[in-house]
Amino acid sequence: MYIGVTSGLPARVYEHKSGFNKGFTDTYKLHKLVYYEMVANAKEAIRREKELKKWRRIWKIKLIEDMNPEWEDLFDKGL
Repeated sequence: MYIGVTSGLPARVYEHKSGFNKGFTDTYKLHKLVYYEMVANAKEAIRREKELKKWRRIWKIKLIEDMNPEWEDLFDKGL
Protein backbone atom coordinates (compact mmCIF):
# COMPACT_ATOMS: atom_id res chain seq x y z
CA MET A 1 0.00 0.00 0.00
CA TYR A 2 1.09 3.51 -0.76
CA ILE A 3 -0.09 6.58 1.12
CA GLY A 4 0.69 10.06 -0.12
CA VAL A 5 -0.45 13.67 -0.30
CA THR A 6 -1.16 15.68 -3.42
CA SER A 7 -2.99 18.83 -4.44
CA GLY A 8 -3.87 17.31 -7.83
CA LEU A 9 -5.12 13.75 -7.42
CA PRO A 10 -6.02 12.92 -11.06
CA ALA A 11 -2.64 14.06 -12.37
CA ARG A 12 -0.76 12.31 -9.57
CA VAL A 13 -2.56 9.00 -10.13
CA TYR A 14 -1.88 9.27 -13.86
CA GLU A 15 1.83 9.75 -13.13
CA HIS A 16 1.86 6.61 -10.98
CA LYS A 17 -0.08 4.57 -13.53
CA SER A 18 2.15 5.63 -16.42
CA GLY A 19 5.36 4.81 -14.54
CA PHE A 20 6.47 8.43 -14.85
CA ASN A 21 7.65 8.45 -11.25
CA LYS A 22 10.24 5.79 -10.58
CA GLY A 23 10.03 4.71 -6.97
CA PHE A 24 7.88 2.76 -4.56
CA THR A 25 4.71 2.53 -6.68
CA ASP A 26 6.63 1.62 -9.82
CA THR A 27 8.85 -0.93 -8.07
CA TYR A 28 5.90 -2.71 -6.45
CA LYS A 29 3.48 -2.23 -9.37
CA LEU A 30 0.95 -0.32 -7.30
CA HIS A 31 -1.24 1.20 -9.99
CA LYS A 32 -4.78 1.15 -8.56
CA LEU A 33 -6.39 3.96 -6.61
CA VAL A 34 -8.63 2.14 -4.15
CA TYR A 35 -9.16 4.84 -1.52
CA TYR A 36 -8.74 8.57 -1.10
CA GLU A 37 -9.78 11.35 1.23
CA MET A 38 -10.22 15.03 0.58
CA VAL A 39 -9.38 17.52 3.31
CA ALA A 40 -9.59 21.28 3.75
CA ASN A 41 -5.91 22.18 3.46
CA ALA A 42 -2.33 20.93 3.09
CA LYS A 43 -1.66 20.98 6.83
CA GLU A 44 -4.62 18.66 7.48
CA ALA A 45 -3.57 16.39 4.58
CA ILE A 46 -0.07 15.99 5.98
CA ARG A 47 -1.43 15.33 9.47
CA ARG A 48 -3.77 12.64 8.11
CA GLU A 49 -1.01 11.08 5.98
CA LYS A 50 1.25 10.74 9.03
CA GLU A 51 -1.63 9.27 11.04
CA LEU A 52 -2.48 6.64 8.40
CA LYS A 53 1.15 5.64 7.92
CA LYS A 54 1.25 4.65 11.60
CA TRP A 55 -1.81 2.41 11.28
CA ARG A 56 -1.63 -1.36 11.14
CA ARG A 57 -2.24 -2.87 7.72
CA ILE A 58 -5.50 -4.52 8.86
CA TRP A 59 -6.90 -1.12 9.89
CA LYS A 60 -6.04 0.30 6.46
CA ILE A 61 -7.72 -2.65 4.75
CA LYS A 62 -10.88 -2.05 6.81
CA LEU A 63 -10.85 1.64 5.87
CA ILE A 64 -10.56 0.76 2.18
CA GLU A 65 -13.20 -1.96 2.28
CA ASP A 66 -15.70 0.29 4.06
CA MET A 67 -15.53 2.68 1.09
CA ASN A 68 -14.61 0.31 -1.73
CA PRO A 69 -15.39 -3.34 -0.85
CA GLU A 70 -14.45 -4.65 -4.31
CA TRP A 71 -11.13 -2.76 -4.40
CA GLU A 72 -12.14 -1.23 -7.73
CA ASP A 73 -9.81 1.28 -9.35
CA LEU A 74 -11.46 4.61 -8.50
CA PHE A 75 -9.39 6.42 -11.10
CA ASP A 76 -11.12 4.37 -13.81
CA LYS A 77 -14.45 5.37 -12.32
CA GLY A 78 -13.67 9.06 -12.75
CA LEU A 79 -12.74 9.74 -9.11
